[in-house]
Amino acid sequence: MAFYEVYSHPASIRYKTSVCTKATLFLGIVLCLTYIPPLLVAYRSQGFWVKRSTYEEQPVVRFQYQVLIIAATSTSGDYVAWSTFPNFNNMQGTNLRIPSISVREEDQNQDGKLDRLKFRLDLPLRSDEQVYSIQLLLTFSYQLFRMSTVVMQTLAFVQHSSSVPGSQLFISGDLRLQQRTPLPHRGLHTVYNVSVIDGTSPFASAYDLANIIGSYQDRNLTTFLSCPSPVWTVGRAAGTPFQINAEVRYPVEVVSYRPGFWEMIKFAWIQYVSVLLIFLWVFNRIQTFVFQNQVLPTVPIPLLKQHHF
Repeated sequence: MAFYEVYSHPASIRYKTSVCTKATLFLGIVLCLTYIPPLLVAYRSQGFWVKRSTYEEQPVVRFQYQVLIIAATSTSGDYVAWSTFPNFNNMQGTNLRIPSISVREEDQNQDGKLDRLKFRLDLPLRSDEQVYSIQLLLTFSYQLFRMSTVVMQTLAFVQHSSSVPGSQLFISGDLRLQQRTPLPHRGLHTVYNVSVIDGTSPFASAYDLANIIGSYQDRNLTTFLSCPSPVWTVGRAAGTPFQINAEVRYPVEVVSYRPGFWEMIKFAWIQYVSVLLIFLWVFNRIQTFVFQNQVLPTVPIPLLKQHHF
């Protein structure tokens, strides 16, 4: 007569011993070797604690309508200048030239955040003046909201020179964020929400570009204009202004921040458990071999399963 299996279930066996035995000592060693080494492995693998993380966010950027321009009109140090700061203009005397400016900010994808600034400046010159170099400073309001809230004033600085006098400078670049240290994962960060240029100061040092840029670069958070290929056009007709055309885009930024407690614990827990599962499997097989084969003497007690009808 042929037989076939109609039902099966595992049989549980308990292995008992007293406290002060080799089996108890073995169990303590196994537990230590199961749970402690995975912690050390995860820690030594350079990935247990997340000390820095990143996220992407498009900042809220607005042009502040603050401009400072200095144009060298000869190779001997002559220049013309203008700014939106009256105190600076009062210091220029005959070097002051008042330009015409047009500005337009665009939201190209209609998401409620501005994506690009179009800036044009026409700098009037005398018939005997030529432009050999340009220094242009624009200021912006810059805000981040996704993790910590950042509100600050930033700038874009453009500098270009040529041995040949020009008629036009074209710039197309991105206003990029630069960080020295990560931001906190939450909170309000307004320490840099102050004007980059002190327009109320009557002193010339407040408008010196070296002082402005030097003080600005001491900050943890700054912006800079990434413009790999400015276009310098030569051949200005007499009586026509020198023209600056700039396109400044506000791209999505990768922001670095310090994770909070629960984010660090979540990442650490994943690292630990992924290694722990391997150790649990290995030492479970070792314990099964040791106790089933009575390598260490114990008292096996079958666990009878009760059925209720």
